[in-house]
Amino acid sequence: MATTQWALDPTHSELTFKVRHLMISNVSGSFRKFAGTLETDGDDLATAKVHFAADIDSITTNQEQRDAHLLSGDFFDQANFPQLTFEGDRMEAEGGDYYKLHGTLTLRGVSKPMTLKAEASPVVTDPYGQTKMGFTVSGVINRKDFGVSWSAVTEAGGVVVSDEVRLSAEVQFVKQA
Repeated sequence: MATTQWALDPTHSELTFKVRHLMISNVSGSFRKFAGTLETDGDDLATAKVHFAADIDSITTNQEQRDAHLLSGDFFDQANFPQLTFEGDRMEAEGGDYYKLHGTLTLRGVSKPMTLKAEASPVVTDPYGQTKMGFTVSGVINRKDFGVSWSAVTEAGGVVVSDEVRLSAEVQFVKQA
């Protein structure tokens, strides 16, 4: 069967995260620079191989001081680990447009298997003749599993930053010739 190549369209995609702060509200952030590819046997999503990488120095939470702290060794250690990557090796159909995307997330040099939820959009041809496909992807990680262990406690004994981080992505791929 012929291999189909898809390239991520970064202008129509986003990678975001949320983490609880003081256990009372969420802080949201995103990565502005990322790239990815999707490879399938024909149009069979069950055979999908995904490669995704985000540049750590493109992180933003709309607060410069917090962003600088996230780049430091307390969190992402961007000087030593400039990218996070996800290598997806298969998509398991769950019915309709829903899938489980199985793969490996690497962050701070630590690689862990993970399963993400993915909802596929229909394949469409845009007004310029390009064939496109999109996904809504979500998952949860424990940041400490990846060596992101900075922690602080409030005067009252509360946690400043949750260990659980929720990931979300809206991604659009363009079929390659």
